[in-house]
Amino acid sequence: MIDAAEIIRTQTGILFVTLDSLRYDTARTAYDNGLTPHLASLLPEGGWERRQTPGTFTLPAHIAFFSGFLPKLPRPEQPPRLWECRPPAFKTVPSQTFVFDAPNLLTGLAQHGYRSICVGGVTYFSRETPLGSVLPDLFDEDHWRPEFCSPEPDSARHQVDHALEIAEHHDGRPVYLFVNISATHVPHGHYLGDSRDTAASQQAALGYADAHLARLISTLTVKKRWLIILCADHGDAYGEDGYHGRGIAHPVVMNVPYAAMVR
Repeated sequence: MIDAAEIIRTQTGILFVTLDSLRYDTARTAYDNGLTPHLASLLPEGGWERRQTPGTFTLPAHIAFFSGFLPKLPRPEQPPRLWECRPPAFKTVPSQTFVFDAPNLLTGLAQHGYRSICVGGVTYFSRETPLGSVLPDLFDEDHWRPEFCSPEPDSARHQVDHALEIAEHHDGRPVYLFVNISATHVPHGHYLGDSRDTAASQQAALGYADAHLARLISTLTVKKRWLIILCADHGDAYGEDGYHGRGIAHPVVMNVPYAAMVR
């Protein structure tokens, strides 16, 4: 069990990666069939957990994440939360939960000396629209370029290269490094040479991103310990029960992969 309060006390680095739109069944099948060998070597025993997202599309899911609400296990009993906003007096919080006295996690971490950094992917992080500034505004610094976005076939390489460059620049101080991987967001049919987006092409996108994600984790953890959290913000429907896309409470949208570890 991860003691997030101890993580913050020791000013351990935090890497939070969201694989945008990645369905749980896609991630699980790729893991089981050996299509993500680099990630498989780094994930906890058993690989991905199946969890349920607090939001059915990018904006509400990330607002929840940055407010302290990560995906939950699909069962009544839950492990202690990693972090939580200071609750009302009547509520007891487990000692291993980091309690922040601020309106969001990033502001709370800043009170403990952390610098929050966003490497965006999808356009909700691009500042190209008014809504595209809501999430970046939460961070001390944010970074987005067109080549970080899903239409670029090599987006994950560009994002990881930039994230590692930033981490090196801030070496010596605690950081909360957030990376929104866009390769698994539509469009991803190009990973199969197709104009259509399907569960199969999303799996191919994850297979493409596999080595780059492992490189990010392995490089960061060479010098020091990091808390690493990987999850999806939501899934996408590709015709199941007639549904397409996100923003709907369908199981393929609600069920997301999740992994957390200290390395």
